Amino acid sequence: MLYQPNMDTVLFYNIYKNRNKSYDFLFVVLKVIFLIILIKGSFPFAQVLEGYTLISRYSDDLEDYEHNTLLISNDGDTINYWLHDRGVASMSYLLRDSTLLYPFRVENPSMCNGGVGGGLIRYSWDGEILWQYEFSDNKYQHHHDISPLPSGNILVLAWERHPEFQDEGSEYYGGLDRGWADMGRVEVENPLNQMWSEAIFEIEMIGTNDFSIVWEWHLWDHLIQDIDPNKPNYGVVSNHFELLDINYGSVGSFDGMCGPQADWIHFNSIDYNHELNQIVISSRYNNEIYIIDHSTTTEEAATHSGGNSGRGGDFLYRWGNPETYGQGTLDHQILEAQHGVNWIPQGFPGEGNLLLFNNFHGDWLSMPVNDWQSAVYEIEPPLIDNFEYQLNGEGFFGPSEPVWIATGEFFSFIQSGAFRLPNGNTLVTVATETRIFEVNSNGQISWEYQMNNDQMVARAQKYSLDYLFPPYTIGDANFDQILNIQDALIIHDMFSGCGYALAPTADFNGDWAIDILDIESLIQNIMAMH
Repeated sequence: MLYQPNMDTVLFYNIYKNRNKSYDFLFVVLKVIFLIILIKGSFPFAQVLEGYTLISRYSDDLEDYEHNTLLISNDGDTINYWLHDRGVASMSYLLRDSTLLYPFRVENPSMCNGGVGGGLIRYSWDGEILWQYEFSDNKYQHHHDISPLPSGNILVLAWERHPEFQDEGSEYYGGLDRGWADMGRVEVENPLNQMWSEAIFEIEMIGTNDFSIVWEWHLWDHLIQDIDPNKPNYGVVSNHFELLDINYGSVGSFDGMCGPQADWIHFNSIDYNHELNQIVISSRYNNEIYIIDHSTTTEEAATHSGGNSGRGGDFLYRWGNPETYGQGTLDHQILEAQHGVNWIPQGFPGEGNLLLFNNFHGDWLSMPVNDWQSAVYEIEPPLIDNFEYQLNGEGFFGPSEPVWIATGEFFSFIQSGAFRLPNGNTLVTVATETRIFEVNSNGQISWEYQMNNDQMVARAQKYSLDYLFPPYTIGDANFDQILNIQDALIIHDMFSGCGYALAPTADFNGDWAIDILDIESLIQNIMAMH
């Protein structure tokens, strides 16, 4: 909405111009109050974050020509647009250098189930392909998510194929005696007679079509079983929260997305915490999230010691379904098919907590299908120092409930997610409804965007106006190419520490400081234009 001054505004400004200089401070205070009143007249109480929302949409038709990524304003105007030959695997990521990382579905994946990917492209702002690679071979298949790191490297999720037995010289991870039966799994429920475990690779992009692996982690190194005492991974499952029971849950099915599949755990999202140097991952099939140490070497990540935590690649924390490690009961299960786990960044309200989208919320099995609901959970992990998470008195990890829940008339049985914004609001994506909305801590919706239901959006992400610095006009704090009262309010929020980092666009008077004087100069300029 463009700002047009009314007669009250003109009167206020004329009084301001002719003020007694001894009342400067009073007028500065009145000016700030006036700005807030003006802007409150244009926005609801649950104030939207001024920023840009990144949306990659796709359909189940892998040949659909409508595969694209949009960067939109709060008004729904397109800021930038990328076209793709293939559909997105989950969500794309806009980097601070204005390039786009796009995980996509390859044409002939080596392993296939929901969330299948296999390829990764880095685009320039103008849509030029700067780098591209496909992670799809007989041993590994990328799926779902990636996580860009501050170093410029990328964490990549991948399925890892294991046959029943692995002989000497086997090409599969672990080599000799590391097949699923060798490792103590009793049976699998798929005609492939395989298990697809999980691996994480940290890669460095090289040139335009190559990469190097700088770190890796394999779930296969952190399994336990209580069936065969003659195998080296034998133990009491309930005594080892740090390991995953290889016999928990079913493995695959006869009729997956692309036919028979052997997906066991189904990780569906990954996020990195720079301050802790830890990784969080989400398993739909186990109804759990896991935290592991990233400070290890690759060699340490394959063991049970090393790294900042001293636990190697074992789980440091897990939450959502303690029955997976022989603790608690069904009543203690909180998660059901969740997606999109991520840390709330430092400096944001709730910093250090975890956010996720719980696809099946509440006692959904007792409800009619049309009454099913999803919910966004914020949880506070029981971190007692930077590396140690505390078990509760019952032998499993808390908390017993989220510290914040957002729920209502929305539901998606697949994908979806939520991200905390710097002003304390939360951006929620409901995948199957192609609905994106911004909600505050009291549950008030301040912004909503509805897309065509012929496609889906796995997860959208919103970036504040200072995330990128394209060519700008001094004073144009929201980059809409118009100087108006909204810019003045954003500048006020910047130097007040209310949700916006300091940005060079706000230094209207050019004194290398962002303060009330910039607002004063900007208001004078706005009034002069009218």
